[in-house]
Amino acid sequence: MSVRRTIIGVLGVAILLFSPVFIVPLILAIIFQDPTIVAFTICSLLAVGLGYAGFRLRGKNNSLRTRDSFLIVSTVYVCLSGLASLPFLLIPNTVPTLADAVFEAASVVTTTGATVLVGLDDMPRSLLFYRQFVCWFGGMGIILLTVAILPMLGIGGRQLVKAELPGDAKEVPVQLRVREVALALWKIYLFLTVACAITFWIVGMSPFDAIAHAFSTVSIGGFSTHDANIGYFDSAAVETAIIVFVIISGCNFVLHHVAIHRTGDIGRIRHFFKTYFKDDEVLFYFLCLLIVCSLICGKLWISPDFDGNVLRDGIFHSVSFMTTTGFSTADFSMWPVMCPVMLLFVSFTGACSGSTGGGFKVFRILILFKQGVREIQQLIQPGAFFYAKLNNQRISERILESTVGFVAMYAAVFIVLLWSLMFVSSLDLDTAFSAVAACLNNLGPGLGQLAHNYQSLGSIEKYILVVAMILGRLEIFTLLVLFAPRYWRR
Repeated sequence: MSVRRTIIGVLGVAILLFSPVFIVPLILAIIFQDPTIVAFTICSLLAVGLGYAGFRLRGKNNSLRTRDSFLIVSTVYVCLSGLASLPFLLIPNTVPTLADAVFEAASVVTTTGATVLVGLDDMPRSLLFYRQFVCWFGGMGIILLTVAILPMLGIGGRQLVKAELPGDAKEVPVQLRVREVALALWKIYLFLTVACAITFWIVGMSPFDAIAHAFSTVSIGGFSTHDANIGYFDSAAVETAIIVFVIISGCNFVLHHVAIHRTGDIGRIRHFFKTYFKDDEVLFYFLCLLIVCSLICGKLWISPDFDGNVLRDGIFHSVSFMTTTGFSTADFSMWPVMCPVMLLFVSFTGACSGSTGGGFKVFRILILFKQGVREIQQLIQPGAFFYAKLNNQRISERILESTVGFVAMYAAVFIVLLWSLMFVSSLDLDTAFSAVAACLNNLGPGLGQLAHNYQSLGSIEKYILVVAMILGRLEIFTLLVLFAPRYWRR
């Protein structure tokens, strides 16, 4: 019982910390005189009430086991997605069904970028700001913000951080207590957001659009306040700024922290650049970006039917899709077939571990590549011993096994979701495949009829894709472990 009360307490704290996503838009609604005041008032009171009730019901014996973290993280994302759907339901003429509201809410909380909303340019600004703000909260992960204040409950937050941090970012040695790690990462996240907003304003966005798009850029969410997405601005300067900040946000935030904090006698600037250039994952990340940009731009250049700007369109969409941001400036689904298909497939690679991106993460792709090279060397010289190394350190067998296991389970989950979607709908293979890939990788835009909007899908199809979004955000195992009978045995 004490464990349950502890979990309720943590959930209450998470909801309290989430409540500003309703309160701030409420203030904007009052300023702009939007017809959303009542809806955001109800949501604000409900969030504060539920959060405070959960906090008050916390147990006295606040011991948190590692296994409890899986339940807490999964519960937090499901509950916050449910709460986040309320404004879409309460504000008239926003979404037609409950499935649409849940889909939109899950997409913003998980920073997927898929949407069912149309007519964004005519919607209340407070609602548009709310959508972007929730995406920003979900980017770094509400769990990291939660563990920053867990000492108030007498709960250690190490298990929650390990459950939320993607992949092997959990193994990065940072000599700080968990609370300080969470606060340090949020400071970097906030700094990047402010810098991004100022940059957007300088290059021509309105203050409102600059702040709103900074939220979805740093969080790698890909949401926009306009139906035409980034194509609305038709600005090379805006697109360049987005590319820069998306690439930065796609790097490991723990590595950002290490780079900023100088150690030893080495100069600050030298230490900053050395931190990135000696990291194998970052180098591989930039190599992948270079290869994808070259291939997409090359294909567009040799295509006689393409009439856009090869470098501008090619580089922007390559960076956007590989980092699973999902911003777009043109109808990429109408490009030569290789381009949209390749853009969809590179989203499986994703950004770096410890970033706000989705997908496999570059870390795992690099480990699989090194393991493949090792196997080839072993075949050539069966009697010799070869080891896969990362950052000049041997990759442990446990990490190799977990990486292979993750990719295998990711593939299995993808197939099950694809079959489920095709079973309950009449979607063709291309559309269904792109929908599952876009949601499981937290990318957003799919192919065909889903390149810009998911409104045409039925309710059951949307619920299946909601599951895909949450699975992708929690990296499969965090949610699947709850379905193992052994997990619930004492």
